[in-house]
Amino acid sequence: MRRSNLPAELNRFVGRAAEQAALTALLGTSRLVTVVGVGGVGKTRLALRAAAGAQKRYGDGVGLADLATLRDPDLVAHAVAEALGLTDHTPRPPREALVEHVAERRMLLVLDGFEHLVESCAPLVRELLAHAPGLAVLATGRRPLRVAGEAVFPLAPMDEADAVALLAERAAEAGAPVLPGGAGGPDGPDAIPGRKPSEVPDTVRELCRRLDGIPLALELAAGRLPLLSPEQVLHRLDDRFRLLADGERGALPRHRTLRTAIGWSHELCTPGERLLWARLSVFAGPFDLEAVEYVCGGRELPPERILDLLGGLLAQSLVSREDTPAGPAYRMLGTVAAYGAEWLAALGDTERMRRRHRDWYMGLATWCELEWFSPRQAEVAARTDVALPHLRAALELCLELPEDAHLAQHLAGTLWFAWAGCGRLAEGRYWLDRALALDSGHQEARLKALWVLGYVAVLQGDGTAAVAALHECGERAGSSGNVLAEAYATHRMGCLALLTDDPVRAEELIGRALASYRELGELNSNVLMGQVEVAMARAFRGDLEGAVVLCREVREICEERGELWTRAYALYVLAYAAWTRDAYGEARELLTECVSVNHVFHDLVGLVLAIELLALVTVGEGDPAEAAVFQGAAVPVWDAVGVRLFGSRSFGGPGELCEARAREALGAAAYEEAFREGRGLSLDAVVERALAGRRDPAGGGAAPPRPFRTGRSAGVPGTRKPAGSPTGRGGEAAG
Repeated sequence: MRRSNLPAELNRFVGRAAEQAALTALLGTSRLVTVVGVGGVGKTRLALRAAAGAQKRYGDGVGLADLATLRDPDLVAHAVAEALGLTDHTPRPPREALVEHVAERRMLLVLDGFEHLVESCAPLVRELLAHAPGLAVLATGRRPLRVAGEAVFPLAPMDEADAVALLAERAAEAGAPVLPGGAGGPDGPDAIPGRKPSEVPDTVRELCRRLDGIPLALELAAGRLPLLSPEQVLHRLDDRFRLLADGERGALPRHRTLRTAIGWSHELCTPGERLLWARLSVFAGPFDLEAVEYVCGGRELPPERILDLLGGLLAQSLVSREDTPAGPAYRMLGTVAAYGAEWLAALGDTERMRRRHRDWYMGLATWCELEWFSPRQAEVAARTDVALPHLRAALELCLELPEDAHLAQHLAGTLWFAWAGCGRLAEGRYWLDRALALDSGHQEARLKALWVLGYVAVLQGDGTAAVAALHECGERAGSSGNVLAEAYATHRMGCLALLTDDPVRAEELIGRALASYRELGELNSNVLMGQVEVAMARAFRGDLEGAVVLCREVREICEERGELWTRAYALYVLAYAAWTRDAYGEARELLTECVSVNHVFHDLVGLVLAIELLALVTVGEGDPAEAAVFQGAAVPVWDAVGVRLFGSRSFGGPGELCEARAREALGAAAYEEAFREGRGLSLDAVVERALAGRRDPAGGGAAPPRPFRTGRSAGVPGTRKPAGSPTGRGGEAAG
């Protein structure tokens, strides 16, 4: 399965045939190609088109890193890792993990909008290319990276024929055709460049010339054609150009042409549209209507008017609509947003709007934490993924303002589910470390960040950092009487004991934490995960029956609440128990559900444990070659997680047994060949293979996955939901 995160085109790509062919050819001869040009000239659209056309060259995939939304240069490596599908759980620097990840792969990395981060991007690109002969980089920006071997591809504005084609196409989409017969006349849109000049109205050709063939300027003009004729648009633009050029026709440089076109579009907006445009500039990525209504609404912009005003900006091509995994969203192009940001600054309203933006996304994070323990868990994962640029901006603002340090700690802690549950341990560690370096003066916010940091460090295999954070959390919680935060610290110390082969201490510590949770009425994903961890400790000690009882209870509660993530870990333990009874069909069914859930949530720990146990089940079913493939496939996943099997003899038992049985059945040479095959598979291919191999308990072919039960129960007496406010106590927001 070839992996790509390139977005689908929302409208037809028009023109640029020669440029597209030249860029594609250059990608075939140069490993680093940078498309440079003025804002709005179409660099991103052309690069994405070329990348999509070149996908077949790159067997290990194409990854797009949108750097335009980043402000913090230290996050560049995190963004690139995410673009390439690398989920690294280790405490090592993400740059080091990236180098290792790409070293043996044939991939294309697209870096879009890097110019404000060039000091971080250039060294990273240089290092990646030096260590990965199969890697190619296609970058877009307003200036080159200036890395050795870089082929610079200057992108000029469109020629007249392409500019007319684009204007006509977008005008027709807006319901205002400017040429006879529609966008392209009788022969269709593609025929426009070949038309005789007499077939294109002079005003249309002049309009394209006056806009210098800059695609963004042309699209903005097309957005006005439902209201104004081409003659009216041209007249208004000419008036403005003459004013700025001191009467010398055509004397404006191209960057001023675009700025003038944007400014003219700004003038033609209603006062309400102009104010909304300015306020929208605080959004760092795609945004939904609810966010706009809260962040941008107020006395001057009543929330009930927002939809109509947003529709006005959308109709004028100042805002675009896109589909995201979390549903429909809107986005403002960087050049347009930058113009709005200047107006917002002129209004003296930038800091207030940044705070409102932060407050909305802190509220979203709180909602997501609450709904993580619900049937909406998959939706939470998707919404968090889409909102990540905004969450980063919110964290940055909290860290900028000393009086908001407690909010940084609270937000970094609230997002524990994104760090631990959705495969972002390295980025979570980055924000938690930064937040905890500040003295917030707010005990509960610090306690929460401390136990979350301890949890993240445990999963990263960094025992020293985990013990330091959890010890501080326990000491502070004990002295302040925060029983719940103390329970979380004790719980995670028990988790560390489990991963370091001390099941007796693990059961004692986690059991103590579970008793506190029960006394406090705490029930959520973390609490249930503690019960699964106790089950693992019992299984390691030989009490398989006791482990099964605990995990069946967890599965039942998870199914009542619609919780999937913790449920997958419970199914892992139950699958191991089924394997010990030689119930291979049952074990396979349970494990493929684990694989499916953990892959959706990008939880590599749960995923690799399930794959290794699936290998043991597969050899028991009589297919040692496929078992060896799964064992080989687990190796690169463990490399991303950190120390193989956490260095634990207990967790390593199934793998050792599987290898011994598969080697005996296949012989050393055949085993190594199958193992190498698995090691060369992409993660997506491994998951696809695991799910395709699903069989029914009777062994009679493939069976459809059992649907998850997501009906919510009436509630468990004596329990309460997590509280969400920075000062509220309870649930996963506590401490």
